Amino acid sequence: MPKKAESGECTADLLAYLFGPGHHDEHTDPHLVAAWTPGLPCPARNPGRMTLADLALLLDALVDALRGPRPTEHVWHVSVRNEPDDRVLTDAEWAAMVAAEMVAAAGIAPHGDAQACRWVAVRHADDHIHLVATLARQDGRHPRIRGDIPNMHTAARAFETAWDLTPMSPLDRTARRAPVTGEREKATRRGLTESARESLQRTVREVAARATGTTDFLTRLRDAGLRVREHHDENGALDGYAVVLPGDRADHGSRPVWFSGRTLAYDLSLPRVRERFHPAVAPADLALAHTRIREAATLLARAGRAEGAGDVAALGDLLVVAAATAPIPVRDQIRAAAAAFEQASRTPGTRTLHGTARAHFKASARALEHAPRAARGGGAPAVLALLIALVEAVEAATAWHRAQHHDAQTRAAAQAAALLREAATLTGAPPPTRNSRPSRAVPRTVRVTPAPTRGPVVAPPVTGVPPRPNPNPGRAR
Repeated sequence: MPKKAESGECTADLLAYLFGPGHHDEHTDPHLVAAWTPGLPCPARNPGRMTLADLALLLDALVDALRGPRPTEHVWHVSVRNEPDDRVLTDAEWAAMVAAEMVAAAGIAPHGDAQACRWVAVRHADDHIHLVATLARQDGRHPRIRGDIPNMHTAARAFETAWDLTPMSPLDRTARRAPVTGEREKATRRGLTESARESLQRTVREVAARATGTTDFLTRLRDAGLRVREHHDENGALDGYAVVLPGDRADHGSRPVWFSGRTLAYDLSLPRVRERFHPAVAPADLALAHTRIREAATLLARAGRAEGAGDVAALGDLLVVAAATAPIPVRDQIRAAAAAFEQASRTPGTRTLHGTARAHFKASARALEHAPRAARGGGAPAVLALLIALVEAVEAATAWHRAQHHDAQTRAAAQAAALLREAATLTGAPPPTRNSRPSRAVPRTVRVTPAPTRGPVVAPPVTGVPPRPNPNPGRAR
């Protein structure tokens, strides 16, 4: 699977890292497996013929010779990795098939192009290689690498089929945006357990799950302690936003590091957040919330392809709110379940979030937000009832994604269900009696039977979002 690494300004520094021991001596036997020219000596195995400094000069030569402006970040860096359970590929396989095909697909060195960029492939572990190139062609032009990663993903599927490797999930823009190396290292230097990006993702997602409109969303972001910058179009209409975590600065502390919603996650851009808004509903007591969640699970089990997209998105918001309001003994497990379900809440290839179960999930989230003490006041049986209802809903989402052949989402939902079952075991509550609700101590498995014409046949956040007081207590929000 190709993964874009952080681009850079210094070829020599990147080569020193790739050929070095790594941060924790994890690099073993670093060496060249392929390059833009056959027979290029390896600095690790033939230091008398080629040093790292020599290799850096050769790679940078075309950039230094550019007549026009030199790219600010001229070093292109991508890692290509297979699954740990796959067989170990030989250097020849990594070189002839993977490296050459990947740089061709990316536009770095198309097949038969004698004027392409210079590049090398470095291997320092069994399961992956690093591709490094400098962004200048030998004819003095800049390479066209727009869409490099999607094109490389397409090329990777040919390797999977030919060599019987584990197929990767399609590039459907639903995976979580992970922090880059620099962000992780910055968090480590500051003594933080997670990067600023991860903290912002968590906080903004919780705010989006609770908000009922644009103004409410922006107000809650500020209430959570974040700095918010609004973006307006030429007509003055709000069309975007950006947030910054207090204390997160760059350039020696001279400027704050802003993240737009879209750069945090695909579904946290302002248009995508607005799609999830639902009219405010009166808070229901938790008993009714449990009933609504189970009814929603049944509706989701019957949903077709289009209807279920909105249902699973609303279920993801419900899990986020449940994690924020959960009692301490089960809070970490529910937070982990909400994080695991995140990808399952994003359906590939759809932007319509209507669904028959959506209103039930939204109403239940409203009940949890306005009556968080009710679960604690009801003791372990009330918490267990909530968890069993959530497991039923997540199992329905798992089955729905499986019916749509959404492999990554199916795995994410199944993991969330397992974490919720683990939370249920921590309540210490006795199994519900026959006359109590829910009537089963063990969550049932929901089977999806789509209608023939509607579906296929087959660590805590750095900032919290406090509950906002109702300015009009006599009126339902």
